[in-house]
Amino acid sequence: MSTTPTPAPPTATRPPRTGGDLVIESLTALGADTVFGLPGQHALGLFDALRRAPGVRYVGLRVENNAGFAADAYARTTHRVAPLLVSTGPGALLTLPALQEAAAGSAAVLAIGSQVPVAGLGGGRHGYLHELPDQAAAFRGVVKSVHTVRAASQIPSAVAAAWESALSAPHGPVWLEIPQDVLLAPVDVPPVTELAVAPRELLPRRELIAEAARRLAAARRPVILAGGGVVRAGAEGELLALAERLRAPVATTFGGKGAFPWEHPLSLQSWLEDRHTTDFLEDADTLLVVGSGLGELSSNYHTFRPRGRVVQIEADLGKLESNHAGLGLHADARAALAALLAELQERLPEQLPEQRPYEPSPDEPSYEPSPEGAVAALLARVRDRLDGQGLEAERRILTAVRTALPDDAVSCWDMTILAYWAWSAFDPRRTNVLHSAQGAGGLGYGFPAALGAAVAAPGRPVLAVSGDGGAMYSLAELATARQYDLPVTWLIVDDGGYGILREYMTDAFGATAAEATELTRPDFVALAGAFGVPAVRTSPERLAADLAAALAAPGPSVVVLPARLRMFAPTHLTA
Repeated sequence: MSTTPTPAPPTATRPPRTGGDLVIESLTALGADTVFGLPGQHALGLFDALRRAPGVRYVGLRVENNAGFAADAYARTTHRVAPLLVSTGPGALLTLPALQEAAAGSAAVLAIGSQVPVAGLGGGRHGYLHELPDQAAAFRGVVKSVHTVRAASQIPSAVAAAWESALSAPHGPVWLEIPQDVLLAPVDVPPVTELAVAPRELLPRRELIAEAARRLAAARRPVILAGGGVVRAGAEGELLALAERLRAPVATTFGGKGAFPWEHPLSLQSWLEDRHTTDFLEDADTLLVVGSGLGELSSNYHTFRPRGRVVQIEADLGKLESNHAGLGLHADARAALAALLAELQERLPEQLPEQRPYEPSPDEPSYEPSPEGAVAALLARVRDRLDGQGLEAERRILTAVRTALPDDAVSCWDMTILAYWAWSAFDPRRTNVLHSAQGAGGLGYGFPAALGAAVAAPGRPVLAVSGDGGAMYSLAELATARQYDLPVTWLIVDDGGYGILREYMTDAFGATAAEATELTRPDFVALAGAFGVPAVRTSPERLAADLAAALAAPGPSVVVLPARLRMFAPTHLTA
């Protein structure tokens, strides 16, 4: 007579597996080995399960928003999914600014939050702690997809679906919520060992590739604008090969920095807020836009008016032709560029890159006979404009940062004047090593993002850059840096307030509201010391040496630069 074996009763050394275990097992089955987060009462089932997952590293931050920024930079640095674990209500809502930045930057953050018990779902208003009428509704306008679990058996499939959504092109954040009682309830199912996901590929349509290649092959002044989609897709090699075949000058957006070699003879660099660059892009008879929606910053505040044809490759369907009409290809940047390059090689089989004819624009001031000459002339005009503005101090400081930063280092920039300079003027020297909050534009990104990047890239130095205003959002994470001994150097440019807002108000209204823009702040050096983090106050003259020493030292460090920087003059206001 056969009998069904009775499961062994739980003991003190073998607690029952729960819904929380199913979550962690599912993440592990999908390849996760690192999670970020912050515990809360409703989410304790998740964190209890982490204790039983020795192969998963947990990195806990002090504020949920900062945990989201850390996960964002981890996802950008690795091109992988970054799980983020938080609790219900306030904890969940505090992740929204970070998830908005992850959406703007195409970072695959899988945010998993707890929920009130199942009985409270649907807006029943039972008075549970942290209860919201519809928590998921808060996320629908921010993330790619929202997933709600109501029973433990749904957990593995829901985690897999959320993971697949995050990694489908374009990458982006997703929200998964699981009720508290489901996370805590014992489960009588085998451990999750395998989950299959198939992130959606966005392949270009062949007839559109053929037409795009025809237009580019016939162009006499082709220009390429490469955005963050190139970096996220890992399409830098395809971009370089295509640009050299076409002899097409390449500008990179602020999110696309590193997509094209900075010192290449065809590199227009990233001076997108300079009218000379805007004019150059407008003069293209065919402009290939790859991985950019031509939004506010990439179009010099919507003053860009193309006079030639536009061909746009974009993975985010909503951004396709959203600002300028053109031939739109809804496709992943790498797949589309590879197909375009293959098509062009068939159309131009005998034509070497250096033999490609170039027809300068009659409107080009120097009327250069080659694309390389036109690029050099454009960059000279940009330098001349800067030379007349008395900005030597700002340029020297940015040069000092570049000098101190090793080529393989990762840098994460907050919304601060020095970062705005870096968007246009900083040579990252590598791809996918410069991250900033320029997508959503929220303060506080730099330092927690750098912590996430340090977790993602062990052994490499990481630099965070903040102003004193942005630094105040992240000071608690000095404890995180010390606890995990992460090699992050935090450069704080202390100008006594919200420097860029001070400039904006003065330019717009002739004066600043001092009670809003001028800040009381701590002694950052002493405060870092209170966390056991070495810190130094520097000067523009000592910055390169002090920063290099901090970056070379093990563990976290802080460098404070008292300086009041200015921005270069805007050009969109007179366009």
